[in-house]
Amino acid sequence: MTRKTTSRLLRLTAARRVSVAAAVFLVTASPLAAQETVSDILRFLVTNQSVATGSVERDREAAEATSTTISRALLASLSTLPVSTSSGGFAYRLSPELGTVSRASESFGPFFVERAMTAGRGAASVGLTYQHLRLTSLDGRSLRDGTLVTTANQFTDEDAPFDIDRLTMNIDADVATIYGNLGLSDEVEIGFAAPLMALRVEGSRLNIYRGEVFTQADASATAIGLADLVVRGKFMLFDEDGAGLAGSADVRLPTGREDDLLGTGKASLKVSAIGSFERSRVSSHANVSVGLGGFARELGVAGAVAFAAAPRLTITGEVVGRLMDSPGRIVQVAASHPRLEGVETLRLVPASSTLAIVTLAPGFKWNLADTWVLVGNLSVPLTSGGLTSPISPFIGLDYSLTR
Repeated sequence: MTRKTTSRLLRLTAARRVSVAAAVFLVTASPLAAQETVSDILRFLVTNQSVATGSVERDREAAEATSTTISRALLASLSTLPVSTSSGGFAYRLSPELGTVSRASESFGPFFVERAMTAGRGAASVGLTYQHLRLTSLDGRSLRDGTLVTTANQFTDEDAPFDIDRLTMNIDADVATIYGNLGLSDEVEIGFAAPLMALRVEGSRLNIYRGEVFTQADASATAIGLADLVVRGKFMLFDEDGAGLAGSADVRLPTGREDDLLGTGKASLKVSAIGSFERSRVSSHANVSVGLGGFARELGVAGAVAFAAAPRLTITGEVVGRLMDSPGRIVQVAASHPRLEGVETLRLVPASSTLAIVTLAPGFKWNLADTWVLVGNLSVPLTSGGLTSPISPFIGLDYSLTR
């Protein structure tokens, strides 16, 4: 180490000792009573300084940038979760030859991927689904093991930072969705989905300075409420010999609280083109969608295969891809310290690239009795961008009303 660097370090160490001594006589954490929203808690966890570091101004600026980045990434993942398909398990059609209504498909259809077939004139269904998300990583960085570096200070002539903030966060979400649909005709179907979310966030941040460890923040928050409500419609354009084409429109209303990451705060529209091919016990489905408004513009591509393994059992496999025009990915950058020569401050900032999310969802649909259908699947992320959960179980119950 050079004499100049040693002198800078001695000045910084002295300032550090004064800060630590002063902190003994101060309240070591801001009161959490005023932290009423999840966004407030996230900001507190990343920016609070119960023990001052070498440069309060630069650390504060870096922490604010990191806090904004994490909040936007969480909002991008939580407030835009896909909801289950609008079509119920049973689809009916009037048989001209028999003059009776019968099932139009041997399979019960997929979960998240829309099928071109509608429920049928006068047919209606209601359902309830539940999904649990144990969110463990953000853009490939672990949230739960204390290795996420939010800010750090480093001398340009040293290999490692001398002043590091490490964040630990446990984020869990439970989403219960009530949905329903109604066939206005054999070609037109309308529906809704109302997601109710319980979001829990707890975490702590440690500052490590030359081997000394200080607790900078420790907080938790829970938010429960209605997420963004979805109103949707589907129109079948073509249906012949098992091949079908349809179009759909989903309007997502800003009913969720944005400050609690339950909603985007803006209305959005998703328009989809739907293609299906159904033959005997096997059906395949493809969706291409464009989303406008809301959190960000979005392009979606999805596909599904449904196999009627038995009259009462359908096995499904789905892949859902979403490309969002949103800085959901994060990168670490360095900026020169304004007052300390030869020191750089590291922080997390949004990446300029778009956010790509691809999910695999194998599952089943089982006709328990009458027109009750039990549904279940596991969502497995195939990409690391955004906020991810290793495996998210999904279960629900669908009931088609008799006509």
